Amino acid sequence: MKPPNKKGTRNNNGAVTLKSVAERVGLTASTVSAVLNDSAAARSVPERTKKRVLAAARELNYRPNFLARSLRANRTYTIGVILEEIGDAYGSVVMSGIEHFLRQHNFFFLTVAHRHDKTLLETYSNMLQQRGVEGFIAVDTFLNDEPALPTVAVAGHRKIKGVTNILLDHHHAVALALEHLVALGHKEIAFMKGAKVSSDSDSRWNAICEAAKKLGIEVKNELTVQLQGADSTPNLGYPFAKQLLARKQAFTALFAYNDISAIGSIFAFQEAGLRVPEDVSVVGFDDIQSAAFITPPLTTVKQPLYKMGEIAARTLLDRIEGRMNDVSEIAIEAELVVRKSTAPARH
Repeated sequence: MKPPNKKGTRNNNGAVTLKSVAERVGLTASTVSAVLNDSAAARSVPERTKKRVLAAARELNYRPNFLARSLRANRTYTIGVILEEIGDAYGSVVMSGIEHFLRQHNFFFLTVAHRHDKTLLETYSNMLQQRGVEGFIAVDTFLNDEPALPTVAVAGHRKIKGVTNILLDHHHAVALALEHLVALGHKEIAFMKGAKVSSDSDSRWNAICEAAKKLGIEVKNELTVQLQGADSTPNLGYPFAKQLLARKQAFTALFAYNDISAIGSIFAFQEAGLRVPEDVSVVGFDDIQSAAFITPPLTTVKQPLYKMGEIAARTLLDRIEGRMNDVSEIAIEAELVVRKSTAPARH
């Protein structure tokens, strides 16, 4: 009988088997399986041994048999990701973080977009359950009821049993922006409130009002506009910036709800003959990928969106695998990124 091929024994399909990886490292197939699947049983395996298993799997180019794995464990290793819209600047970065983490841990995901349609949201949630997902990640989505499966909500604010909210510390975040504007001498500041369909809208606005009061900034009705709709382009902010200008109420800075509305506002100001930042400073929120490449580059409050996606995926898998108790909130801190859209106020 010939000894095993150096590349590892293969099944009828030519794929390297789990058994060949176990033979390479001198361990049982069950131990190797626990390490490669990062299951609860792997906790008792020494770190040095885990590294040997992973190295052997790479050397042999081992690829797990997903169907066999699912049948043995009676699982699908699939989760459902529920988005407001596929491809928008906010959700796409969060999605990248989710995808990266799940790919590393051999989980699949199914994605749906509800566009803030409650009926569609319920329909899609049921469809994902019927397809065997083991949990949900919801992004910028209002959840009302206790879900049937473990759920993590990015930008979730409602305390619901079974849901872990990954949320930004909005009080800290908006304070960074307003303190920056005050330090530049701005007193007459205009504000854009988020659209009602956005899950962050109320929390961010309440935080703005509290921070403004502490800093002695008057939040004036005539310098406040409420965004409408769910447009994911700069047109979200453009008409409302024009509305601010039409009121003929002087202001030296605008704190927009997000980067998309800030970019639209800059277009409106420039169209009206105003210079940014010489005449009007503009601050956004999120730090989407295009924020650094507009003219002028946008000063903004940076949400670590990619990291929030990774944390959401890690948290959900930990809950599914029983490595984590039901935690209601995980708070994330923002940072201020100062670019060229803000400057000292002109008096």
